[in-house]
Amino acid sequence: MPIVPDAKNWTWVLERCCPECGFDAAATPYEAVPGLAREYARRLAARLTLPDALTRPDEGTWSTLEYAAHVRDVCRIFAYRTAIAARAEAADPLVPAFDAQGLDAAEAADGVPVFSNWDQDETAIADRYGEQDPAAVAAELAEAADQVARALESVPVADRGFQVRRSDGSTFTVETLAGYFAHDVIHHVHDVRG
Repeated sequence: MPIVPDAKNWTWVLERCCPECGFDAAATPYEAVPGLAREYARRLAARLTLPDALTRPDEGTWSTLEYAAHVRDVCRIFAYRTAIAARAEAADPLVPAFDAQGLDAAEAADGVPVFSNWDQDETAIADRYGEQDPAAVAAELAEAADQVARALESVPVADRGFQVRRSDGSTFTVETLAGYFAHDVIHHVHDVRG
């Protein structure tokens, strides 16, 4: 049985604590997010050395390797999205099946940049997450977590209120985008640890 795509809109995690992983975006200062990205990437990478890292716990759940490859790509895309939100130079993260085309502030009618959509399940298939080398994924995950951490650290306090929109209309500031990202990473480490 293939993985069932996650079609949930997780933006609610910005307003209340996640009952599954316990992360509370509203109670997490922006300044803590870079360290959380690095810490949770290390935790996930450490699990790639376990004997069952390549095994799905059931047919409908990713393996640790697949989660780690996904979190690596989440970090890459959020480094890119943070730069867009902060009106900084943003380089295409070159994630398979991700289209970096959106609208920058100058192109958007209201001056608020719009992210292109990302079908995460399409990326998992296109990049063959389950067939990747765990050691390579661990190294790439650490690098990507550091990249997004540096992107977040580089945003001046005065620019953290800049807005950006997702293609579905959800609006974020640089600050709420950071909280949304942190939940994604922490939640997936929880998914792997149970």
